[in-house]
Amino acid sequence: MSKLTYRGSEYTKFKSVRLHKDDEVVVIAGKEKGKRGKILVIDKKRDRVVVEGLNKRKRFLRPTQENPQGGVVEVEAPMHISNVMFYDSKKKKGVRVGYQENKGKKVRVSKPEGKEI
Repeated sequence: MSKLTYRGSEYTKFKSVRLHKDDEVVVIAGKEKGKRGKILVIDKKRDRVVVEGLNKRKRFLRPTQENPQGGVVEVEAPMHISNVMFYDSKKKKGVRVGYQENKGKKVRVSKPEGKEI
């Protein structure tokens, strides 16, 4: 039997994530391709991000004391981090992100030009 890539504690492919929470990203693959949104959650262990307003799924809630009716709620589902790209509002498109040393500090820069994000 082969070993699974994710067993609860060990990290997978993307050890250093260049995207942060509240970054605006554009989806580059999948059914939501071309849409933009803000990152709500990053799960480094599973290489997943939750983007605001994208990849919606219906959740069926059973009746509780707080919600006696129950019902259907739409929530954002996680998508793989390789399917999103940082969105540069000046260039109006997705750009790659890298790091550069600036006055002794490590800052994020957009890849082709090296402009600070």
